[in-house]
Amino acid sequence: MDTRDAELKKELNATLQARRELGEEYESALVDSFLEKVDQRIDGAVERRVRRQLAEQQMVTARGARDPRPTDSWGERFGFAIVSLVLAIPLSAIGGGFAGLSGLLVTWAGIVGVNVFQALRGNPDLFGSARRARESRERGAKADAWKD
Repeated sequence: MDTRDAELKKELNATLQARRELGEEYESALVDSFLEKVDQRIDGAVERRVRRQLAEQQMVTARGARDPRPTDSWGERFGFAIVSLVLAIPLSAIGGGFAGLSGLLVTWAGIVGVNVFQALRGNPDLFGSARRARESRERGAKADAWKD
């Protein structure tokens, strides 16, 4: 287990213990505090990854390559999906335990949002095909209007 994982687990245990001791009136503040720590950890990981990818792209560009290699492989996407599902379990328990059904819904909305963002990042035209078809029909309608 990574030391950062151990720290996060300690934070979660401390938050749950504080909730037991302080009661429900402090529940919202405790959840917000824990989620802020999780957000900071995710932000740091994303920032490191973005910096690494930018540096790799700059090196490829500096070497004269026309098209940098894709930064996203099937393995990375699969790994992201697995990590997302693994993290969904404790996040669902936290969200559902602290805020009931609404907390569970917010948790899953966030999980789905992150995965949609990841899918769109790897394939920007994923949802663009419908837009392109609509634009093509509109261009065709304008061309037909000019003929009349």
